[in-house]
Amino acid sequence: MNELDTIQVFLKVAELDSFSGAARQLGLPNATVSSAVRQLEASLGTRLLQRTTRRVQLTQEGAAFYARSRELVADFDALRSMFRGGADVLSGRLRIDMSVAMAARIVLPHLGEFMARHPRLLIDLGTADRRVDVIREGYDCVLRAGTLQDSSLVARPLGSYRLLNCASPAYLDAYGTPRTLDDLEHHRVIHYDAQLGGSAPAWEWFDEAAGQSRSAPVGAALTVNGTVAYEAACLAGLGLVQAPEAGLRERLRDGSLVEVMPDYRPAPMPLAFVYPSRRHVPARTLAFMEWAQALLGPWLA
Repeated sequence: MNELDTIQVFLKVAELDSFSGAARQLGLPNATVSSAVRQLEASLGTRLLQRTTRRVQLTQEGAAFYARSRELVADFDALRSMFRGGADVLSGRLRIDMSVAMAARIVLPHLGEFMARHPRLLIDLGTADRRVDVIREGYDCVLRAGTLQDSSLVARPLGSYRLLNCASPAYLDAYGTPRTLDDLEHHRVIHYDAQLGGSAPAWEWFDEAAGQSRSAPVGAALTVNGTVAYEAACLAGLGLVQAPEAGLRERLRDGSLVEVMPDYRPAPMPLAFVYPSRRHVPARTLAFMEWAQALLGPWLA
């Protein structure tokens, strides 16, 4: 390995806090990753990583070197791309994450167009129903819905997802159609909770007169922690859901789901790309975000 290669290996180990995790993502043997970091430390004459049996963490010198190294690698990628023309101008590996529904219904059906435009680009697409750690898990950008809480990340707002209240025809035949908040007392609500026990079931709606969101506690006989299970439970007639219109549009069109309580829709959910740093954003990351933003435009409020 040359010195730039060893720096890239070090960055991946630091991002994941793991030699074995870095080896898996880079497609290298564990011994090669360990050797690369030792080689880099010997070249610099300082210890960059503190190793224990349970974890790997940056030393003070390692943290400073990590920050400068990220900029160096990004600058090198940009410099290398300056003299490449045509369709293959973008290269390298792009690591992104988004919801299962977003990937399956909107992005993947069109991703071939983006890949054909940039054939030298390699893409890792994560679809975890959880909030991934953008920096530690080495993502270039992540598509997130809802309020952003991590102030260390940069956000690129895209717009807002419209949310609807839905049920299956079978459920409505069995329990009737709710029309008011008081009606919910006699209905079943499917609760989505990524932590299974991290939040209490509630019905949310946007009060236009007051100009703010409101919520009311409801009973939930079923709680799920995945978007696929959330939709499947609704289709099975197990209760009411509140979900993005983008994921429900086909179901509403074919009649397998029906919108209910249109006067009590939740407030639109903000959607944004988040990424680690405003400086030295790789060209491949910018290109993907711009392409995806245009693709998602018709689905947003």
